[in-house]
Amino acid sequence: MILRPFLVESTSCASYLFGCTSLDQLAVVDPHIDLVEAYVEAAAAIGSPIVAVFETHVQADHVSGLPALVERTGATAYLPEHAGVDFAHLELADGDVVELGNTVVTAVSTPGHAPEHLALTVADRRRGTLDPWLVFTGDSLLVGDVGRPDLHAKGNPEALARELYSSVRKLLQLDDGVIVYPSHIGGSVCGRGLSSNPFSSIGFERRHNESLQHTSEDDFVQALLVDLPPAPPQQAEIVATNRSGTIHLPA
Repeated sequence: MILRPFLVESTSCASYLFGCTSLDQLAVVDPHIDLVEAYVEAAAAIGSPIVAVFETHVQADHVSGLPALVERTGATAYLPEHAGVDFAHLELADGDVVELGNTVVTAVSTPGHAPEHLALTVADRRRGTLDPWLVFTGDSLLVGDVGRPDLHAKGNPEALARELYSSVRKLLQLDDGVIVYPSHIGGSVCGRGLSSNPFSSIGFERRHNESLQHTSEDDFVQALLVDLPPAPPQQAEIVATNRSGTIHLPA
């Protein structure tokens, strides 16, 4: 199994190329529109095709590269069930599995930042176990923070904050050594106190993430709804674009 992170400093976004090179099946998680050719070039250098593209949720702060990457590669698009997008895709529900050769991806429903949000745990059969090696957390569990609950809340962020409390506790059931790869890094408006380190582990976040130190759901929710940063510029337009899937690269 290989893993290649792609970081976009201007939008503080993280996306990932990963998968099985033994059986030539790669995937991208939360692709950014500006990096579509970079993913394709990286896959070509590795010598394996991109066959799947995952979106953990409908993004609100940047244009997704999923439709363009699917158009470019012929890969299958995977989104959370009930994501409400207007283009062809397969829906993933909690516990659904996508096999990429020896790389096994399992969907974990983690609503809270958005009503339809997934994390993706990843195992590698060549390690001799199907225990998760890493988890793509999207905007649920971030490094040093958790995702803000108001961007997709339609005026009721408290309800999503309470869902996020349960979702984060579900992720904390993973072993301490599972590596955390979020979809936003320090500087993102999708959280408030993100670390400048883009990657972490379940164990480190369990011990050091201030948002996870609250002992009750009410305390977690109250803290999460205070001092929220401004919404991303053009949020409504970005969400509409990502739901329609109308952005394509020129031939």
